[in-house]
Amino acid sequence: MELQDTYYNKSEYVETASGNKVSRQTVLCGSQNIILHGKVIVQSDAIIRGDLANVKTGRFCIISKGSVIRPPFKKFSKGVAFFPLQMGDHVFVGENTVVNAAVVGSYVYIGKNVVIGRRCVLKDCCMIEDNSVLPAETVVPSFARYSGSPARLITTLPEAMPDLMSEFTKSYYQHFLPTTVN
Repeated sequence: MELQDTYYNKSEYVETASGNKVSRQTVLCGSQNIILHGKVIVQSDAIIRGDLANVKTGRFCIISKGSVIRPPFKKFSKGVAFFPLQMGDHVFVGENTVVNAAVVGSYVYIGKNVVIGRRCVLKDCCMIEDNSVLPAETVVPSFARYSGSPARLITTLPEAMPDLMSEFTKSYYQHFLPTTVN
C-alpha cells in the first residue's frame, strides 16, 4: 500500500546535512545530548528531553506530532538518576505518545496516544497498538504485538516485520515533502 504524500511548510522545518527534518515547533531540551543518526523526522510540538540524559535515535525514525521522548529514571534514597534512551533504526512513534523507555529496538511501531512506562525495553520488531499503556519496566519481546491498558501480548507479528517497517519508514520519509509555493 502506497503512503499518501504528507506536506509541510519548508520554513517551519530545519533540514540537516544528514537528512534530518526537525520542526521549529519542536522542543529540544539539552540539544547537545540529542543524537539523530540521519533521515529522522521530528514533527511539530514533539518534545525530546536531552537535558535529563542522552537520547539517541537510529536512522529513519519518525517522531510524530505532540510526542514526548524522555529518558527513563530510577529513584534512589539520595534522589533520582536518569539513564540514556537508545532508539534503533526504522522506529515509528505515533502522535501524542509518551516514550519513557530505556531501550527501543529497531523496526518498532508505537501507535498514537500510547504511554511507554519508565525503563521499559522494547526489543526489535515489536508493535504497541494505539491507546495502549505499557507498565513500567515491561520487556516487550521481539515479534510481539501488545495492546490495552495495561498493555498485554495479543498476538505475534510476521517474520517480515523488519522488511515491513523498513519499507514503511523509508516510504514515510520519501512522502514527507515541502509544500510548493507558486
